[in-house]
Amino acid sequence: MATVVAFHAHPDDEVLMTGGTLARAAAEGHRVVIVVATDGATGSVGGVEPPRMGELRASATVLGAARVVHLGYADSGNGKILHPDPADRTRFVRADLEEAADRLAEILLEERAELLLSYDANGGYGHRDHVKVHEVGRRAAALAGVGRVLEATIPRDLVVRCLKLVDRLRIPLRHDAVAPGTAYSHRSVITHRVNVRRFARQKQAALAAHQSQVTGTGRLAPVLRTLIRLPPAVFGLLLGREWFIAVGQATPSRVADDIFAAAGVRESRPAVGSRHLR
Repeated sequence: MATVVAFHAHPDDEVLMTGGTLARAAAEGHRVVIVVATDGATGSVGGVEPPRMGELRASATVLGAARVVHLGYADSGNGKILHPDPADRTRFVRADLEEAADRLAEILLEERAELLLSYDANGGYGHRDHVKVHEVGRRAAALAGVGRVLEATIPRDLVVRCLKLVDRLRIPLRHDAVAPGTAYSHRSVITHRVNVRRFARQKQAALAAHQSQVTGTGRLAPVLRTLIRLPPAVFGLLLGREWFIAVGQATPSRVADDIFAAAGVRESRPAVGSRHLR
């Protein structure tokens, strides 16, 4: 059995991007560890744990994760203005790359991780913390010698179609920050498409654990409220697949449905890292 470390920017990202994959890995007997760069709080916390970390642990329990770790950074926010660092920690986007990578690499080595899940080069829809996760994840994997890195993404054409449907149905979702031509990844570079419909109930329950986001006033809140009220079968139809790009692998001729399998390729290139931990 392998140890999978899923590196995310904020609490709730672990569900939206990789929840079904993590539940599937845990159900198959693998050890799952969730690491978040930030605790979702933008201000000082004064030694008190923000509510979103408690929600993350509840979500992790539902997904079957064995451990949750916070790297210690503050949320950088997603507006045009990057506010000063809070008094008690650094915003993740301002974190020194080597320092942040060292923190993550230490966890990877401690866990003897065989697979790291991170984000694509665009950081999904371009959130500054998500882009930083991509950069830190790549560097940490190299430092720790993790031989396999899969970067979570969504096919760009699917995102465009979904946003058009959102507009047509007049769902109150602001998506002006999503640039259709650059967000997420082109379908041709995706190496893994994981079917997680069997874990729709777990993924939906894990999402519901993030009550501050579901009941809040954020741009995604109306959509989250809708998703957790759907019948699990419908939820599975909508969010029953998760996509990844294997770092260092050539453009695939066919995609894999298992994060522990290699996609069919025309040629192979070395994976990230120079040594295997097991």
